[in-house]
Amino acid sequence: MTMAEKILDSGMQALLDWLTERYGQIHGAEEEAKSALARGDTEEYAAKLTRKAELLADLPKDARPYLLEAPEAVRGKVLQKLTRFSQSAAYGLKLKSTFFMSALLYRDDHAPGEPDNFSVFLSELTDEAKALWERAGHKERFFLHP
Repeated sequence: MTMAEKILDSGMQALLDWLTERYGQIHGAEEEAKSALARGDTEEYAAKLTRKAELLADLPKDARPYLLEAPEAVRGKVLQKLTRFSQSAAYGLKLKSTFFMSALLYRDDHAPGEPDNFSVFLSELTDEAKALWERAGHKERFFLHP
């Protein structure tokens, strides 16, 4: 493996790792919101959904250092997707609507047990990273993510 390939791979891996970590934070805030609602704590519910929306709204800004190191072939597409998540979240924050914030990341026809839009995005990006690696002529896996 050449130094350029290792750099390409480490940049992609860093982006995937960061996105996975951010998804964990978003999902965690959402789960805490559900728990607060189940306890009848509407103030905590609103605070946790606001946190979820803030994490989503900050995606493009916070992802910048990782995008700069990622392969050029994925930067634009990833930034476009993160910007869409961000714009929806910013709108929910502007409205101060817990209903809107609770629905962030979900299609209108989302059914329980189905993955949310961010999870689908992560899976697709991981698949694309694998394909880039394989197109570069590598047979062995270098990526840590399945």
